[in-house]
Amino acid sequence: MLFRTRICVLLLVWSCSAVALAQGSLKLSYLGTAGWEISDGQTVLLVDPYLTRLKSNTPNDPALAADLRPLVTDSDFVSSDQAVIDAHIKRADYILITHTHADHVLDMPYIARKTGALVIGTESTANFARDSGVPASQILTVKGGDDLQLRGCSVRVIPSLHGILPAGVHLPPPSTIFPADVKPPFQLGKLFVEGGTLAYLIRMAGHQIIVFGSMNYIEREVDGLRPDVALIGAMPERHKIYHYTERLLHALGYPPLVMPTHWDRFNVPYGVSQQPAIDRLQSFIAEVKGVSPHTRVIVPKYFDPVMVESSSTPGR
Repeated sequence: MLFRTRICVLLLVWSCSAVALAQGSLKLSYLGTAGWEISDGQTVLLVDPYLTRLKSNTPNDPALAADLRPLVTDSDFVSSDQAVIDAHIKRADYILITHTHADHVLDMPYIARKTGALVIGTESTANFARDSGVPASQILTVKGGDDLQLRGCSVRVIPSLHGILPAGVHLPPPSTIFPADVKPPFQLGKLFVEGGTLAYLIRMAGHQIIVFGSMNYIEREVDGLRPDVALIGAMPERHKIYHYTERLLHALGYPPLVMPTHWDRFNVPYGVSQQPAIDRLQSFIAEVKGVSPHTRVIVPKYFDPVMVESSSTPGR
């Protein structure tokens, strides 16, 4: 008889100083934007950790007038909010970067230097890390197609595509990479070099988690994968892709658990209400449930871990 992993999901607040998780358990914490912390209690893996949340006009959300921080424009020099990062990121073993736009990569160098984590990403990611003072020994350049055995987990690197941004947003071509041998500080406008986009299939504690950093994918690259958990980009740009949600869930075998990523208003501080983003997210939730009624959809809250525990049951 064929078996498929069923996941039991518990939502609870988990202290960073808590004891190791039970065998086969996994903790996923949403950092905002496309950022995640994934851990089995021993290995800590970060994906696109961006916590600085600059006040800027983003493609889907204008800057909030009630936010008293200064507005940051493309010509302004930017740096990480180290106090916010220190409040939430205590350790990391690996940092996976999907692409080198500022809202994915800005905080990576500080976190890597702080934790000693190995940074994994494209040549563009490697250049940005090296330019920002991350030692070469902490940088691993990948292209897609790589399948990495790491300590405590393994990671399949998946070639992917960035979402199609709204009209009027003009960025360098995807093939443009962040230059080598430039030094910070960097202007915000210089940090929107995509440098190619990757997705990742993470295997940890008996689970498989696929994570995307934007609102697009290459169907043939994910077809046949069977993750327990899918972290799927859910901003409105997905509507520019033909049957985005339907095709992706079919290719992935209708994962038991889906959590949206890159759905929030990431240009406001963490304490500001996300209700407008939650409201616009309802169409994505309806798409998932319409295609895969048995899939559970959880809208994550910042830093409130989703605990995933496994048990084997007959599958379809």
